[in-house]
Amino acid sequence: MSSLVLGQRLDYLAEGWRPWVLLLLLSLSLFLPGLTALPPVDRDEARYIQATRQMLETGDLVQIRFQDEARNKKPVGIYWLQSALVDSLSSAEATAVWPYRLASVIGAVAAVLLTFLFGSVIFERRVALIGAGLLASTANLVYTAHIATTDAVQLACIVAAQGALGAAYLAQRRGETLPNITAAIFWVALGLGMLVKGPIAPGLAAATALPLMIVDRRPRWFLSLKPLWGVPLALLIVLPWLVLIEIQTGGAFLQDSVGHDFLGKVAGAQEAHGAPPGYYLGLAPITFWPASLFLGAGIVWAWRSRRLPAARLLIAWIVPFWILLELVPTKLPHYVLPLYPALALLSAKALVALGEEGMADLRPWFRPVFPVLWAIVGLGLGLTLLILPPILGTLLGLPEAFNTKALSAGGIAAAAAIVATWQIFIRDRLRLGPTSALVAILVGLLVLAPGLQGVVPRLDALWLSRSAELLVSLQRHPGERVGSTGYTEASLVFLLGTDTALVSPEALAADLADHSVGLALVEGREEEAFRAAVAAQGLKPHAYGQVQGLDYSNGKKMVLILYRAEKP
Repeated sequence: MSSLVLGQRLDYLAEGWRPWVLLLLLSLSLFLPGLTALPPVDRDEARYIQATRQMLETGDLVQIRFQDEARNKKPVGIYWLQSALVDSLSSAEATAVWPYRLASVIGAVAAVLLTFLFGSVIFERRVALIGAGLLASTANLVYTAHIATTDAVQLACIVAAQGALGAAYLAQRRGETLPNITAAIFWVALGLGMLVKGPIAPGLAAATALPLMIVDRRPRWFLSLKPLWGVPLALLIVLPWLVLIEIQTGGAFLQDSVGHDFLGKVAGAQEAHGAPPGYYLGLAPITFWPASLFLGAGIVWAWRSRRLPAARLLIAWIVPFWILLELVPTKLPHYVLPLYPALALLSAKALVALGEEGMADLRPWFRPVFPVLWAIVGLGLGLTLLILPPILGTLLGLPEAFNTKALSAGGIAAAAAIVATWQIFIRDRLRLGPTSALVAILVGLLVLAPGLQGVVPRLDALWLSRSAELLVSLQRHPGERVGSTGYTEASLVFLLGTDTALVSPEALAADLADHSVGLALVEGREEEAFRAAVAAQGLKPHAYGQVQGLDYSNGKKMVLILYRAEKP
């Protein structure tokens, strides 16, 4: 297909309502498969959904708690959104996790559509369409859309804020007047972003705006965002709840969330999540896959076009904040997600420039670097999804049933990765252009969707809490409380109930003795201590079965044994 014909088709698809429908369908095709099949994921998601459940159970919409412990880490926004969805579609008593995850799906879809809207302001609509499609297909966003945490909703707030910030910057360069509604969108998006995840959204906006002001020596464009009434507007969104939570916790929320959680991550590695500088750069071929195929082209276009306002804006969005993230000791793959919309738009513009605008090709030594990394990741993902189901149990030394559905889904993923690699390397000979974006988006869809729907949920050895809940359900009387010792993951609490006792072997034996607990899950390493404690209470334990699996949060293989105890 000639570049002229392809450009005409892209222009047609980017007209009117078509891109919105295409991006919505693509996003749902990527974000919905696996949403109901995946069990609760430890540890972050399980803590969020359990805290939301307790908000519904207690009716307290101010304080955030996990069992009896105050969860003073993140603001309340995500809990309110999840509570509204669960209250409308399910109930606090249900163990279905998909209603909680819908908040992330909504946030991820909104981020994709807003990226198209923003891209249409700085580039032509076909570039915006390609960029939004690439963003939707990235592994990091697809995974984030499947778990009930803050990150997808925060991304939507960030794209809205950054889009308004970019519109203000470009309006000044074009001699245009910024509408007040755009300024209002900026401050409302920052306020909502703070209500969802604290200072990240305003921090990214500052890290973007300040370099532009310094490099351009034109700071007055920021005044078009009307900070005199905009700052109070943003604060009006977050301050009422913040004042209430500070009063109810005696000032503990800010002390814990800012002093311990946020500043603790800045000062040192928290929860064994430390990594050296370069971590995000090294992970980019994986987390940005399949759009990582075009990172090299995007970098080259950004450098060659760095004097253009649109390129300068996207560079300012990406580079300063990326450097800050690399310097912070605590690192997790999703921390870099707020930079992906800008990366996707840069990559899309580079593809159009290569295919249709006469941009000089990449240097021969540099051109294959990112495609080779892309192929390694894609083939690795596809083949892993194919071979993991039959061999996972053997690798872990655990029983794992052969599952033909998982094998079929893995086969689709592996075949898609192989065909896409052949297309890029053999047929196209690394000549990247807009058609390459379609190949990347399709391979992302055909690898990630079957993997999340057909393979990962069927890896029983990874879902220990789900196996434990099934075992308990065979013996549990209505309303009976369960205790656990040696295995304390939040997903177990969500599946067994808020009153699940996570205690020591001695405390669990005492609970059995006074009948506050009827069933006990005992991890194999604690079994001897538990039996001794039960005997000391004058009780005799009876085992009703066991489950085995991997606690992926700490990398330990575990055996959970279900007990009752009664007088001899």
